[in-house]
This record gives sequence, C-alpha cells and structure tokens, in this order.
Amino acid sequence: MDVLANLNGGFPLLSFLIFFPLAGSLVLFVYPKETFAKYWTLAVTIITALMSLGLLFGFDRTSTKYQFAELHTWIPQFNINYVVGVDGISILLVILTTFIMPFCVLASWKYISKRVTAFMFCLLIMETSMVGVFVALDFILFYVLWEFMLIPMYLLIAIWGGPRKVYASIKFFLYTLAGSVLLLVAIIALYMKNGSFFIPDMMWNEYSMVFQVLVFLAFFLAFAIKVPMFPVHTWLPAAHVEAPTAGSVILASILLKMGTYGMLRFCLPITPDASLLLAPYILWLSIAGIIYGGFTALAQHDMKKLIAYSSVGHMGFVTLGIFVFNAQGIQGAIMQMINHGVTTGALFLCVGMIYERTHSRELRLATGVGKFMPWYVTFLVFFCLSSFGFPGTNSFIGEFLVLAGTFRENEILALAAIPGAVLAAAYMLRMLQKIVWGGTDNPDQSYLTDLNIREIVTLAPFLLFVFWIGLGPEPFMNLMDASVQQLVDQLGQWQQHQHVATLLLP
Repeated sequence: MDVLANLNGGFPLLSFLIFFPLAGSLVLFVYPKETFAKYWTLAVTIITALMSLGLLFGFDRTSTKYQFAELHTWIPQFNINYVVGVDGISILLVILTTFIMPFCVLASWKYISKRVTAFMFCLLIMETSMVGVFVALDFILFYVLWEFMLIPMYLLIAIWGGPRKVYASIKFFLYTLAGSVLLLVAIIALYMKNGSFFIPDMMWNEYSMVFQVLVFLAFFLAFAIKVPMFPVHTWLPAAHVEAPTAGSVILASILLKMGTYGMLRFCLPITPDASLLLAPYILWLSIAGIIYGGFTALAQHDMKKLIAYSSVGHMGFVTLGIFVFNAQGIQGAIMQMINHGVTTGALFLCVGMIYERTHSRELRLATGVGKFMPWYVTFLVFFCLSSFGFPGTNSFIGEFLVLAGTFRENEILALAAIPGAVLAAAYMLRMLQKIVWGGTDNPDQSYLTDLNIREIVTLAPFLLFVFWIGLGPEPFMNLMDASVQQLVDQLGQWQQHQHVATLLLP
C-alpha cells in the first residue's frame, strides 16, 4: 500500500465525486417532478464539477503515487477492498468527466421532452460509474462500476434514441458485454496468481509469457471494443446515430476513453512482455483504424455518422501513441483522449442543436445555414478546425506528440498515419462547406433561429479549452509528466531486465 498517498487523510474527495451524483439520483425518487429534475440534476453535476477542481489544488505533480487515496475493507474473505486514488494518468479524465456532465444536462433541456426525470436519473447514475472507473484501484470495484454504466447507457439509447434505437442499444449492450466477460476472466486469472484484487500489486510481476499473452488478449479485446478499434467498431456508428445528444456526448467524450485508459493502466504494467510482443500488430491495427475511419467519414451524409466514424480515426491515434512505448507518444495519447473528449463532444452538441431546428441530421438539409445562424457556424468552424488538428487548437498538440513519438520508433508507421490527418481535414472541410455556404440549390433556411443564450453557454467552455490547450498545454502536460515518465522508465527497465528486444520495425 506504499503506492497510496494521503491515505484516508482529510476530506474523502474521490468518494464524494463518486457518490454525490448517486445520492442526487435518489432524490429524484422522492420528488420526481420533471422541472425540478432538470434543475436538480444541473445543480448536482455543477457541484460535482466544481468539487473536482479540488483534485488540482491538492495534487502533487512530482509524485508518482496514487493521491487522494482511500482504503476501506469491503469483503475481507476474498481480500476485496474499496480502494480509490488518482495519478497523473487519471486525474484529467476524472475532471473531463465531471465537467462534461453539466453540458449534457443543458443539451437535453429542450431535446428531451418525455420521461425527463428518468433521463436525468440515468445521467447521474452514469456519472457515478464513470468517475468510479477512473479512480478504482481494486479490480472488483473497477469491474462493478465498469458494468454498472452499461444499464443507464443502454436505457439512454433504447428509450430516448432514434428510429432504430432498439437495434443500436442491443448491439451496444452485446458488444460491450462480450468484452466485459473477457475482462472478468482476466481479473479472475490475476486473482488466482496474486491472491489479491489490489491493482498495483498485480503490476510488474514475473508472470510466464503464455499467461501474459492470454491475460493481455482478454484485456485488450475488452478495451478495444470499448475504444472502439477497427475492426470491432461497428457498434459505435449505430449507437451514436440513434442516441440522444447527451448520450452521444457521453459516448464520445468519456466512454471511449475507458478503453484506452484500460490499456494504459492494465495492459502495459500488468502484462509488459505481452505488450512488447504484440505491439506491432496493435500499431498496424491503429493505422488501419485511422485510414478506415477517415475514408468512411468522408463518404457520410449523416452528420452524426460522419463524426462517429471520425472517432474511429481519432482514437486510432490514441492507441498508436500508447503502443510506441515512449514518453512523447503516451503523453500525446493522453492529451488526445482529453482533446477528443472536448472537440467531438462539442461537435455532437452542434449536431444536436441543428437537429432540434431541422429535425434531420442530413447534410443536404443543413446546407447554407451560415446565412441565418452566424453564431452557430462560428462555433462549428473552430470545432471542425480542432477536429483535424489545425495548429493553435487542442488536437494539434495531441497529434503532434503522437506522431513525434511514433517517428522516434518507426518512421514507416508515422508516415502511414499522416494520410489520416489529411482525410480528417477533407471530411471536416467538406461538412463545413456544405453547412456554412452550401450550393445554388440550398433548401429554405430562413425559418431557422440562431443560438440562444443556453446554447452559447453550453458551447463556449468547449471553445475555451480548444484554444487553452492548443496555445498553452503546459499545465495539462505537467499533471501527467511524472506518472508517464515512471511508466516509460519501468517499461524500459523491464525490457532490459527480461532481454526482450523491441519488436517495432526499424
């Protein structure tokens, strides 16, 4: 337990962030009025977001330990404990989660008109499970929270989704459940070896290569489905298209990051030999996802599908950065996780706003709205520029670091990834051209109204982070630097100790 800092000392901030939304959801059972539910859920998510800032003020950027740690006995017969903590890899993901949720509530203010209380209840349950996943340091606690979020996400799609909501929700549930079964098998296998579910105790142990490969494959498939990586990505476009706006934002901004977080937290330190052995295959799968996602997005006429397929490409950059095993690549991957959460979440909010006005996500019905919605297209332009990594925006920082890290290890891989960035510019500029100007036969858009105050307040913070991270990323990089460097150093030491030569192509 020497990896835990501030153990049970002071205010239990992480437990507050986990359980305050859960407690807030129970209030909706007592007083289920729809108007109250909206204001109450907004208040709970805002308080949670503001409280999460306490992580920044008390975080030691030079420490590699898990900070704000809490340890309580849960099921002593099986050595299962309630253990939570954050380090430089998880702290930004926790804050991203808490700050995304108030905007999901605002985006649903008018969009959700039926079963409003139940919808808000699902949002609060989702927040509890998502924050918990990023801070859990006991595998049973992690798995319970990982599974816990399946039900509210399924309900968000199945009840408040589009015309094919049943198909999309079942496909999402089955894919994710299949990955969860593999994850459980890996957890049980590690428990049989270690006699504990405490995650740090399982890291950097001398497991046999066969055991590592089997555990790695179970982990990797579970997390690859969640990312999702090519070719297990097919649930994502259906889920995004049919989900309500808030559901799409949660999927893009937070849920996809759980897969790449799992790869960083579990695959690399628990199965390092297997990670080194199988890295070349994963790197080329990442390249395939980048190129496939770009070409498929370029062919879409549904705005939500376009952004959904772009996520396949963007998350390919994240997995590429993780498995080059150097500090630049991993830092770029974490930054790109945050950047994707900000930019793609904002793009889905923009699609939801145009859908509320035109009742369509088709590009041909949204052409030429720039003449009548100048505020809307102003926001959209900057988010699209960010999406394809325009210099000065947040995504440029992440992609630059990933490509720089990849060039250090393998120039061929880096060159193979560059067309993905070109394709991203192509499909985003194509969408912009149609929405802002269109052609000579634009549909009548004169009935459209520009963004209201609520919608501007919803989008403005995302734009702030687009430029803050893009122009001044140092505060964000400093948070993760010590933890990332420790991970890279341990991988290097392990590789040298085990005489495992890197298998990246020269």
